[in-house]
Amino acid sequence: MSETDAAAAVNDDAAAIVAALTLSRTTIAVAESLTGGLLCSALVDVPGASAVLRGGVVAYDTAVKHTVLGVDAEVLAAHGPVHPDVAMQMAVGVRSALAVEGTPAEIGISTTGAAGPDPQDGAAPGTVYVGVAIGADVRSHALELSGDRAAIRAETVRVALRILRDSL
Repeated sequence: MSETDAAAAVNDDAAAIVAALTLSRTTIAVAESLTGGLLCSALVDVPGASAVLRGGVVAYDTAVKHTVLGVDAEVLAAHGPVHPDVAMQMAVGVRSALAVEGTPAEIGISTTGAAGPDPQDGAAPGTVYVGVAIGADVRSHALELSGDRAAIRAETVRVALRILRDSL
């Protein structure tokens, strides 16, 4: 996929997500590690996103995944931050972390992985997990991406939006 096509796919998916969430009056919260705010930014780029987007947490430091998002410290110690359970717990935790007046967001989405150029805690660059929590349905999606650091981060955002769009 060309860079132009990828950018168009991101814009289209983000717009479709915001439209669907607006129609259903559903809120979303975003937790990011390797994408560093790019996923939340893609949603913010859509006019009207403020009606559904609670915000985002960039939990780049592993300890923040535990202290802010509630990822189990034992899971982090046993597996490191690049793990499907971490992605799922981040997606669940961000809903509560960004609660408004005690009401959590209905949807949480998360990204965690190794963007490179070096492995992270034994995970090869391009190893990524996207967590999606919609109500009681919590899932992790494993990605094996290639390219440089920027390409892996951009592709993570593109795929995460597609996963979310397909989940709605």
